[in-house]
Amino acid sequence: MSNTILIVEDEFRMRKLIKDYFKKENYIIIEAADGPTAIKEFKNNPNIDIVILDIMIPEMDGYTVCEEIREISNVPIIMLTAKGEEEDKLLGFELGADEYVTKPFSPKVLVARVKALLKRSSINILTSNNHIISIGNLKVNTLEKSACIGNSTLQLSPKEYDLLEYMSNNSCRVLSRDSLLNNVWGYDYFGDARTVDTHIKRLREKLASMSHIIKTVRGKGYMLKIGDE
Repeated sequence: MSNTILIVEDEFRMRKLIKDYFKKENYIIIEAADGPTAIKEFKNNPNIDIVILDIMIPEMDGYTVCEEIREISNVPIIMLTAKGEEEDKLLGFELGADEYVTKPFSPKVLVARVKALLKRSSINILTSNNHIISIGNLKVNTLEKSACIGNSTLQLSPKEYDLLEYMSNNSCRVLSRDSLLNNVWGYDYFGDARTVDTHIKRLREKLASMSHIIKTVRGKGYMLKIGDE
């Protein structure tokens, strides 16, 4: 079944370029040229699998659109912008973006990024029945790609879930930022270590009373562990 992409871009030629590349790959395309239209299209199309979101769009910027989408969905979001400053990228990640692509870019690379992100966020059918990772009251369901504390389901973005699953599978091990980047974001990801720090911060916030299980190991990275020893 074809995946559906919402492309939010106010420049017609850029939007058409992106659309044409994805149509060649048999994706279903939904378009929006401004923020309010993007929100309307997203709410009217529950089958959208991923959002490509330009930041500099009319009426409501991409940051606001990202924030509003995150209030109702964990769909993967790639932010697309001419801005390349580090602080702009960090703001996007803090609001829930999963990837950040800076213009000018190769459409082929964008297609590859989308495919990789969809693959990582899709549900993998496991042959083993042992698909629950339990750490105290935290349960990570690798079959459903979900996590809960007690009876409360955590509202995680795909990248936050991937990070939690990887750290859970490697609990009690010190994981460097480079290791987390390579194994969660992929070896072809061009971000830096602060991307990891931003996502760790957001993950801790969502873990709430169990945020203490993610420990900072000074000068080395992070470790997921119960207890203070």
